[in-house]
Amino acid sequence: MKIIKISMLVLALSLMSFSAIAPVKSLTAETKITETASTIVWKTETIDVGEIPQGTPKAIVYEFKNTGKTAVVITQVQGSCGCTATDYTKEPILPGKSAKVTATYNAANKGAFTKTVTVTTSAETAPKILTLKGTVI
Repeated sequence: MKIIKISMLVLALSLMSFSAIAPVKSLTAETKITETASTIVWKTETIDVGEIPQGTPKAIVYEFKNTGKTAVVITQVQGSCGCTATDYTKEPILPGKSAKVTATYNAANKGAFTKTVTVTTSAETAPKILTLKGTVI
């Protein structure tokens, strides 16, 4: 009976020596640069339109350039509210080419405003948040 207990203990210890956890892979400098470098370069991410007259929609154009090696597709553009309509380049943007995202703000209410436009592309894992602001007079 003592031999069975010792055998069970040896078996349990030998099974515990096998690890189910995969070894941690360290990131090289090249991997870190690839993960943080974007292939989209925006001309500007925030546009202040200044004062605009009430009741006159204002179109704001954001431009970007594809600096990567593959085509980029804009998959979704969403305004932060119903007062901001959006339009964007639907075709794939080839390397070295530029594209536009247009946000049209409906200036119905007087006063200062700050709105955002969320742009999702095939080139980046996180959406880009663009900002437009101004004052309706």
